[in-house]
Amino acid sequence: MKKNVLMKLDRITRTYQMGEVAVHALKETSLDILEGELLVVLGPSGSGKSTLLNIIGGMDSPSSGEIFFGKENLSNAGEQRLTRYRRQEVGFVFQFYNLIPDLTAKENVELAARLVENPLSVAQVLKEVGLEDRMDHFPSQLSGGEQQRVAIARAAVKRPRLLLCDEPTGALDQKIGQVVLGLLERINREQGSTVVIVTHNTPISSMAHRVIRMSSGTIAEIIENKNPLPAERIEW
Repeated sequence: MKKNVLMKLDRITRTYQMGEVAVHALKETSLDILEGELLVVLGPSGSGKSTLLNIIGGMDSPSSGEIFFGKENLSNAGEQRLTRYRRQEVGFVFQFYNLIPDLTAKENVELAARLVENPLSVAQVLKEVGLEDRMDHFPSQLSGGEQQRVAIARAAVKRPRLLLCDEPTGALDQKIGQVVLGLLERINREQGSTVVIVTHNTPISSMAHRVIRMSSGTIAEIIENKNPLPAERIEW
């Protein structure tokens, strides 16, 4: 069954001025992101993949081109509208967790839940990521894998239509990384969230519905994966 387009990027560019030097991080990039897909963006450092993720997430704006979320054009949206977009539509998972150290696991997730009108149950989400017995612990009392699961719970509790993950297994070993990828897989399958994973770790692409390969600020290749692997079978 053909999936609807959730987000459309039309010939977007992003140029940064570094003194007298113009750095072209993205060059004439077009991409349709589909509802309910799991998309992996691959590329080495400097390929433009993190810039692409930041623009998709409303944390950065393109220098030129247009971005549509549904039928809404976000290309020239002001900061107030982009803040509302990030709060209501997008969940973020980062490599180094970005948890608030003075809040417990439960309080970190509760903070995100307050941003939206119809969040999931905080206790239930923490239970689903296997942290029902650790929810009153502070980040410093949790392992790296546990902190990343809190970060996923914090993103998932908002019921985001778009879940963006920047190197979500980069600070984890393979065994814990497989657990984290499995959670992202479940959110995609059970909540219907579109999941975008940016990584340089090529084996992770085998779990994707589609793979985007980036090189020198452009999309070099788009690969459709007809038989995605379950997360627990991915090895690196």
